[in-house]
Amino acid sequence: MRAVFGLVLIVGMGLAGFAIYMVQGYFEQQNQAIAAQQAAMAEAVPTVEVFAVKRQMAYGEQITADDVVVIKYAEPYLPEGVFRSTEALFPSGQDELRVVLRQMEENEPILAAKVSDPGQGAGIASLLQRGMRAFAIEVDVSSGVSGFLRPGDRIDVYWSGRVNGFDSVQDGEVTKLIQANVEIVAVDQTAESDRVGATIARTVTVQVSPDQVAALAQAQATGNLSLSLVGLEDDTVSAAVEVNQARLLGIVPQAPEVQVEAEEICTIRTRRGAEVVEITIPCTE
Repeated sequence: MRAVFGLVLIVGMGLAGFAIYMVQGYFEQQNQAIAAQQAAMAEAVPTVEVFAVKRQMAYGEQITADDVVVIKYAEPYLPEGVFRSTEALFPSGQDELRVVLRQMEENEPILAAKVSDPGQGAGIASLLQRGMRAFAIEVDVSSGVSGFLRPGDRIDVYWSGRVNGFDSVQDGEVTKLIQANVEIVAVDQTAESDRVGATIARTVTVQVSPDQVAALAQAQATGNLSLSLVGLEDDTVSAAVEVNQARLLGIVPQAPEVQVEAEEICTIRTRRGAEVVEITIPCTE
């Protein structure tokens, strides 16, 4: 009987030890799962809700409530100009809608830079900054950078013409940088910046101040304008540039020779025997 009791005791102790081992293993698994969850939560990026378009939208389309959807966007990487409320996107309800100024893809956040103000169209007027004016420059395949100009690009404007009557040293054909880092708002009759490929344009419309409008109008009326494309990442300031024929050919202008007036000498001739002699005398007026 004692043997049976001892055997039962041993078996019971074994089962109790096994149960303790299993419970410890379970708790360790739970602790590991909790630690992994806490680590994942620490690495998780906070998100915010912003408005995006449901479908691809092209330049000139109106954005209605049926065209938008709320998506979650990583808050640390939130781009400038997003819309986070219906009141911000549609301040006047459906009476005054925004218009797409740059093509947007499905689920792309709506940015203020890509849409017009409420109730405004997709014309150039909606793109002009305060105090700026639109001015059209006539171009061809050579002066228009072979058709690679697009709205949103920045250009330098050069004037070529003949200068007469201002300075005898500078008279002649001259090319000069007259406007630097000017923004293009339209090419021909479109302000769409998402066009692909080169297009031979006839006019390029730029955004300039009223003083620059006067300068460009005078330059276009008195000579030829050529455009030079500025790189996207170029933040340098263009210095004064002017080239004439002499500088182009490496000719150094020579100062005009000073004519020194010779002193007047008066003489008389007299004969001394067979010899004729000239004698210097004071000149009389």
